[in-house]
Amino acid sequence: MSNPIALLGRTAQYVLLSFAAFISIFPFFWMAVGATNTSPDIVRGKATPGSALLTNIVTFFTSEDLPRVLFNSFFIAGVGTVLTLLVSSLAGYGFEIFRSRVREKVFGGMLLMLSIPFAALMIPLFVMMANLKLINTYQAIILPTVASIFIIFYFRQATKAFPTELRDAARIDGLKEWQIFLHVYMPVMRSTYAAATIIVFMTHWNNYLWPLIVLQTNDMKVLTLVVASLTSAYNPNYGTVMVGAIVATLPTLVIFFLLQRRFVEGMLGAVK
Repeated sequence: MSNPIALLGRTAQYVLLSFAAFISIFPFFWMAVGATNTSPDIVRGKATPGSALLTNIVTFFTSEDLPRVLFNSFFIAGVGTVLTLLVSSLAGYGFEIFRSRVREKVFGGMLLMLSIPFAALMIPLFVMMANLKLINTYQAIILPTVASIFIIFYFRQATKAFPTELRDAARIDGLKEWQIFLHVYMPVMRSTYAAATIIVFMTHWNNYLWPLIVLQTNDMKVLTLVVASLTSAYNPNYGTVMVGAIVATLPTLVIFFLLQRRFVEGMLGAVK
């Protein structure tokens, strides 16, 4: 006979988890349903599917040069993710593997910079990009994010679990440090890279404020700017906005589900 107290506790746990799941999923449900309704229906709070999905899709895909916008978004997010992972993982590896008397001071200073809000950095960054004549270019978006302090910290913490025996064995076999990093460290830390990929890709893909500042022509727009512009009209079409939100959400969902298992392992610090 089961313990009534244990049964009550498990029931309460399931109720709480079900409520949390509902709260988490409801915005996606509202977004999907809203994409099928007209703007007046959405304003009235209609929560059932409508018949305006095709109209909203056509309106969204004809409002801007979507192929160019999607190319810009994928290019910035893809190249930015690869460069950020490469540079930041190298830095994290170096901070943990190589010893020096000033290492902790430098690392502590970097972590202190995390407390500086981006709003305080916007003007200096803009002036720097203007002096380098990089305004309205892909480089202006990608370069400031390549050395991510948080990702460097994340890789350094993950590198603490990296088996030093593998590095020593590779050195005995005659591998140089860059070969150890490429052929030993990166394969072993693939779970860490998978978790970092999701974090970095979502950061680049959802970036709004910095592209708004430095991208000044329509042919350089990214998807976040297009979706935001749809809501700034005098009489916004919320059905079209919902379609844009779905299009903007799908890539991050795909990346997450493809790397979900590795993401969990990486966040737990697993090294296999």
